Amino acid sequence: MRRLRVEVDYHRCVGSSICVLTAPRTFTLNEQGQSAVLDPVGDAPETVLEAAEGCPTMAITVFDADTGEQLFP
Repeated sequence: MRRLRVEVDYHRCVGSSICVLTAPRTFTLNEQGQSAVLDPVGDAPETVLEAAEGCPTMAITVFDADTGEQLFP
């Protein structure tokens, strides 16, 4: 299974929580109501990518943890 590294740009995140609803084992909301990475391998890679794609402000970047390849956006 592909291992991911997930980053959230807090300057862009508006706390829509779409990522949390899509990948609840990977994302949570922090005290400021913004997305935070709980566990980058909490959900299947396809689910994490789906959550990133659903972000209305494109605040989530996903990388392959082994190669460093940027997978999204």
